[in-house]
Amino acid sequence: MTATVLGSGAWGTTFAAVLADAGCEVRLWGRNPEVAADINATRRNSAYLPDIDLPAGLTATTDAAQALAGAQLVVVAIPSQSARATLAPLREHLAEDVVAVSLMKGVELSTDRRMSEVVAEVWGLPLDRVAVVSGPNLAREIAEHQPTATVVSATDEETARFVAAACSSSYFRPYTNSDVVGVELCGAVKNVIALAVGIAQGRGFGYNTTATVITRGLVEITRLGLALGADAETFSGLAGMGDLVATCTSPLSRNHTLGKHIGRGMSLDEAVAATGGTAEGVKSCRSVLELAQKVGVDMPITAGVVAVLHEGMPVDDMARGLLSRPQKSEGVTSGR
Repeated sequence: MTATVLGSGAWGTTFAAVLADAGCEVRLWGRNPEVAADINATRRNSAYLPDIDLPAGLTATTDAAQALAGAQLVVVAIPSQSARATLAPLREHLAEDVVAVSLMKGVELSTDRRMSEVVAEVWGLPLDRVAVVSGPNLAREIAEHQPTATVVSATDEETARFVAAACSSSYFRPYTNSDVVGVELCGAVKNVIALAVGIAQGRGFGYNTTATVITRGLVEITRLGLALGADAETFSGLAGMGDLVATCTSPLSRNHTLGKHIGRGMSLDEAVAATGGTAEGVKSCRSVLELAQKVGVDMPITAGVVAVLHEGMPVDDMARGLLSRPQKSEGVTSGR
């Protein structure tokens, strides 16, 4: 199979390597000619995955037409808030029967659309030819061939199986499901919860606080998902709790790292610079909160992250606000 990956950052490069190891011929597209030249000359992406050897079945290019020509599978691994503008000019190069895969984890600002919806809309694809991949998938660990599992979700079972077969390898185990809404919301909101965990840890709070934020964060994700028609089972699985735990606890998580910088007193601009790369939750937290408000779902942790990052609320005020909320039962459906 010929596959194209759009986005030559850490996750895009890692997933391109997964596809190549699974037997695909893979073209990796990015805008940085130095990264492309490095991959082709040395089999490494020194800028984003230093010291990782990439498989021979992977080549890189900055030429979108060349990258997309005849590709049966096109994987999108670019920052979610720039996806629409980046993808629109590429539509003319797509094969007629292409299957698209979103690795992006966010909700589009101004439209509140999930990333699979953005891909389908911009490229004029039916939703049953768009899949999403999400799970506890920290790029560096997968690039090192550490064993992991993921979820491939599509509304069409055949599409999900097609994508799963393309990326299945000795160290990367895909499971399939049809709950695209739930899987995508898990991927978007877990970044916001990871910011909250990082903020708490940066402020000096310990494991009790971390566990509290993670578990109550899962409640927020589940509430929003159920309100939008997702399957409750998704939230206890790899795309839900699995990805949430990985993103909230690993130093490899940019959202967690950026949150720590905020908790230690950095401004948002300073934290972004210190973190490096894209922490999707910084922008997506606002669109997630807006989506929750539209459907009447209470998401206090998400609201607190928005207030701290974008409205000037001191971190200690966020903590006090969360702890002073009215007492209620713990259940997912209570407090909507």
